[in-house]
Amino acid sequence: MSTFTSAELPWTSCDHSWNTEKCFSSYQHADNISRIPQNETVSPAAEFFERKVLNLHLSSGLEEIGLIKWDLMLCLLAVYLIVYFSLWKGIKGSGKVVWVTATLPYICLLVLLIRGITLEGASDGIIYYLKPRWELLLDAGVWVAAAAQVFFSLGPGFGVLLAFASYNKLHNNCYRDTIVVSVVNCLTSFFSGFAIFSFLGYMALKQNTSVKNVATDGPGLVFIAYPEAIATLPWSHLWSILLFIMLITLGLDSTFGGLESVITAFSDKFPVKIGGHRELFVGGLVALSFTGALSTVTYGGQYVIQFLDTYGAGTTLLIIVILEPIIVTWIYGVRRFMNDIYSMLGLKPSLYWVVCWCFVSPAFLIFVVIFSLLSYTPLQFNGYVYPKWSVILGWCLASSSIACVAVFATYKFLITPGSFTERLDIIMKPESEPDHVTDKRDTPLAAEYV
Repeated sequence: MSTFTSAELPWTSCDHSWNTEKCFSSYQHADNISRIPQNETVSPAAEFFERKVLNLHLSSGLEEIGLIKWDLMLCLLAVYLIVYFSLWKGIKGSGKVVWVTATLPYICLLVLLIRGITLEGASDGIIYYLKPRWELLLDAGVWVAAAAQVFFSLGPGFGVLLAFASYNKLHNNCYRDTIVVSVVNCLTSFFSGFAIFSFLGYMALKQNTSVKNVATDGPGLVFIAYPEAIATLPWSHLWSILLFIMLITLGLDSTFGGLESVITAFSDKFPVKIGGHRELFVGGLVALSFTGALSTVTYGGQYVIQFLDTYGAGTTLLIIVILEPIIVTWIYGVRRFMNDIYSMLGLKPSLYWVVCWCFVSPAFLIFVVIFSLLSYTPLQFNGYVYPKWSVILGWCLASSSIACVAVFATYKFLITPGSFTERLDIIMKPESEPDHVTDKRDTPLAAEYV
């Protein structure tokens, strides 16, 4: 809101009530920046975000997250109202909204890119972005970070892709869709890198430092570093509005997908009780999500967000994704799976895909999980070390998703009649055979590889 009402962007200078003595604007005092230790100063953008927007200084950590910040709560409520009225009528209604929320970020990103490459120093940022550092390929941590990025950008393991795919017709070309989605995702990430690093190169020049020093990760890049660069430009209000519109629409897209996966799962399982009363179910789900998110808009909401980000969707997600190809190929059976694909597309999967499903993907993901567990360090944020009780709670949260798999498997084993081996044999097979399995023309196809 401050972007629309103030004459200048509120994170431009240190002349506001929320600023401290450590606040120092490198753009206003560029001549003195080299004589002041960087660890003794805080940028006005950082203080605006942490002290004005979040009131982070009023919380000491998870032990005392403080009161709910009413303006953030109203923003959160507005987002969930948009989400509800986009999802309550079904996938066709949300699909129309996605035409806006999926297209608008590309327009904003293109405008920001055009502006970014015209800035002084932008070439330094782009060169830093494109210059390969081959030695980092030997660092296992880089591969772990890359795997995490792919999972969070493409969404495997969240159920979002499965939910959306369930609305396709039987003979929809899912192979083509998979390739298109993967390629578009990678190209979007590559394209956005130019927009980001062009501004980082400009910042580095303004601050008389290297691109590496201004290229932070996490919320600091989006809510501190990038707005700080925009604040120095002519028409800074316009660029900041474009930036935050892009972020809002991206967040809405992610929320649509996450909630739709839950809605679809329950609607398919209970088509009359829930599917026939979608509006009420979506309203209850949105209300529950809003209530759960209230802790993130308190004074210590950032501590909660970091906690949930680390333990709620980290290693657990990777383990779930490991289980998916193993269950599909080794328990459901790669032969049945290949027949499913053939019945849909009329094409047989190549040996490359079979090897990836059965061996390469599970092996790589197991390596990533093991390395991430071995390289685990106690969670810290902004100099705050999370207490031991929160770490224990975090691992309980992380294991809860995996426990659901084990609990349900145990439940199915106990209610299945027969001896131990008979029960094990029954639960390791699909509960019902697809119609096409009895089609003799499909059998030789799977036998080519299995």
